[in-house]
Amino acid sequence: MINFEYTRVSSAKAAVSTKAKHAASQFIAGGTNLVDLMKKGVTAPQRLIDINALPLKDISNDAKGLTIGALVPNSVAAENNLVTEKYPLLAMALNAGASAQLRNMATTGGNIMQRTRCPYFYDITMPCNKRQPQSGCGAMEGYNRMHAIFGASEKCIAVHPSDMCVALAALNATVHVSGAKGEKKISFVDFHRLPGDTPQLDNNLQTGELITAVHIPSNRFNKSYYLKVRDRLSYAFALVSVAVALEVSDGVIKSASIAMGGVAHKPWRLTVVS
Repeated sequence: MINFEYTRVSSAKAAVSTKAKHAASQFIAGGTNLVDLMKKGVTAPQRLIDINALPLKDISNDAKGLTIGALVPNSVAAENNLVTEKYPLLAMALNAGASAQLRNMATTGGNIMQRTRCPYFYDITMPCNKRQPQSGCGAMEGYNRMHAIFGASEKCIAVHPSDMCVALAALNATVHVSGAKGEKKISFVDFHRLPGDTPQLDNNLQTGELITAVHIPSNRFNKSYYLKVRDRLSYAFALVSVAVALEVSDGVIKSASIAMGGVAHKPWRLTVVS
């Protein structure tokens, strides 16, 4: 890990402006993914911008739906009464996602921004187009049991590791973003990218933009389940996972929303099935 500078900010505006002044910087909250990447030498930011003091830790609900601040810890979101009662699919996915210790530190925004757990991405001695563009993809001819079966390209077959994001995709969530040009919203299904020719780009955030919240619209789903298949019951990434939300009335499915994890570079919505 290289030496780096550290800045602590107390507003989204300050966070965005500081990032604009320091191109080789990254935001840090819980750090459960970023610190690992720094230790492995996968990334080496010259400055860390600590956003933990930002007022982004609320969970609120109104007629339009549920809003979760970007700094809400995963454990808090999973145990929140509004989440467990109105959006249990999200709670199930969060509880399936990591150890209790990691859930206590990991944030909503950080979970969305986490990078692939592809071993070739983490091994800096191996070629990886995601880590170093145009260097090749070691997974193509290597051990690829946990790699993409949908939406992959000749450049990259890595998968997105999040469980929470699969539920958010199924629940038609929206990501709220703050940037130099103001506030905007990005549909969750459009937030993450497929690899194409630029696998180093995980998502459609612009340089310097900051996630401030996630919004889940109100819905009529009254049956939901998150199923995760993995090599061991304790903390492990998905071989495949499925988030299912159904509106059932008198034994008839009126509407459905289904998303999969562990199978693509982004949470994979099964729109035809839905």
